[in-house]
Amino acid sequence: MKLTRKVKEILSWYESDNPGTKSNIARILMTGKLAGTGRMVILPVDQGFEHGPARSFAPNPAGYDPHYHFELAIEAGLNAYAAPLGALEASAASFAGCIPTILKVNHSNSLATLKDQAVTATVADALRLGCSAIGFTIYPSSEFQFEMIEELRELAAEAKAAGLAVVVWSYPRGPMLDKTGETALDIAAYAAHIAALVGAHIIKVKPPTAAISLDAAKKTYSSYPVEDDAAARFAHIVKACFNGRRLVVFSGGEAKGADSLLNEVRAIHAGGGNGSIVGRNAFQRPKEEALKLLSDIIDIYKSKP
Repeated sequence: MKLTRKVKEILSWYESDNPGTKSNIARILMTGKLAGTGRMVILPVDQGFEHGPARSFAPNPAGYDPHYHFELAIEAGLNAYAAPLGALEASAASFAGCIPTILKVNHSNSLATLKDQAVTATVADALRLGCSAIGFTIYPSSEFQFEMIEELRELAAEAKAAGLAVVVWSYPRGPMLDKTGETALDIAAYAAHIAALVGAHIIKVKPPTAAISLDAAKKTYSSYPVEDDAAARFAHIVKACFNGRRLVVFSGGEAKGADSLLNEVRAIHAGGGNGSIVGRNAFQRPKEEALKLLSDIIDIYKSKP
């Protein structure tokens, strides 16, 4: 595998990491139709844990089978596939070496009343299953945010020592934030920056809106405004990730029309984001439709911003 100049540049940003971790970051960046570009499209399928099986897979019943998601990610030419322990265990032998995998090691569910997540897998599991990375969610603003960050610190240190990469889902939620605040520009940038500061190699956040949530931040954003444009907002999140020295991908969110999602991807690309991590918007569609949508997303990331 000969690395492109862009991938070599990205690896140079991770100055403290060992060859194993850099190799796994390179595997993700050098896989699929976007190999070598510095852009990524990842398929995450943890929604069954988070929302329940019917809400996740009833729109496309093929999705009840963990093998289906591997097949979809591989056929679409994606960079990686992220899933919980059981889903990877049910498929690992059949698809070993076919695509980089990310073991999601903590989860919540729709039966919970608290903004917290349980640790459900280990670094040893990730190594046993041949994964390139672990994935971990933190909830900035939650009453349990500091415990979650401490759990991440321990798992991230163990993963890095074992040569794995660390992907952090940074989703602000908690009693001080309403739904608008969870995706407000200042909060999304803060969440991305926190993920960078706790040692993430790849950061996943939700697309930011134009809202400013924190009273303390409103004066700053008034003095140093971000242009009222989707691409400018994505560029602001990239800047919060060490001025682009950490990879940042944006979630596809709830199911939406293809045109809406593709317009969002165009703005991510124009704003310098490293890609998309698209779950329900892909696997809830019939396979051919999903493959067409993912191909269109990839074509956008292949184009000049």
